[in-house]
Formats: sequence, C-alpha cells, structure tokens
Amino acid sequence: MSFKTLLAYQKGFDLAMEIFYLTKDFPNSEVFALTSQIIRSSRSVCSNIAEGYRKRLYEKHFKSKLSDADSENSETQLWLDFALACEYISEEKRIELLNKSEEVGKLLNYMINNPDKFK
Repeated sequence: MSFKTLLAYQKGFDLAMEIFYLTKDFPNSEVFALTSQIIRSSRSVCSNIAEGYRKRLYEKHFKSKLSDADSENSETQLWLDFALACEYISEEKRIELLNKSEEVGKLLNYMINNPDKFK
C-alpha cells in the first residue's frame, strides 16, 4: 500500500493544488511572503503524511509526523485568514477552503488516534 492511497493525503494534495492555483492571482509583492508561506504549509501537510507513512511501524514516529501534518494544516488555515484580511480571496472562498482543511484535519486525527489501522 502507498501513502498516495490515504484519503488524508489525497484530500490534502487536492487542497494544496487548489491553493497553488489560487495564489497565482495574489500580487507580486506577496511572492516571498503570504504566497510562499501558504503554498509551503499546504504542501507540507502531504510531505509529513508521506514521511510518517513510511515510518508507520514505529507508532511514536508515525504519530509525530501526523501531528506535524496537522500543525501545517492549521498554519494553512491561518494564511487563509490573512488572504481574506488582505482582500485576496472572498469570504466564501475562505470558508470553502477552511472546510476542506478541516476535513483533512479530521482524517489526520483519525489516523493519530488509530495508528494500528495503518500498519
């Protein structure tokens, strides 16, 4: 089985790609600030899932990487708040993306609480 089959990974990847395309419309002045930060945190969710999955036989390491993924997911939510405050996205878009992010968070927490199901 591959980490790519995990629902948390698939939904996290889709969200990261949606954010990537969305940020193409952000101003150039944000390239090294908000744009970079939100892209990196959203992608980091997936990379932490992938790393953790390869260490899933070591429960503490697995949970640690999933916790890192959850933290990055929360950071992505913060950057969405800034994108709204800077008027780069609408409230409707922020809510849509936050809902997707919260779904990823729920899947990550399920994995953290049920590590034996992923061995």
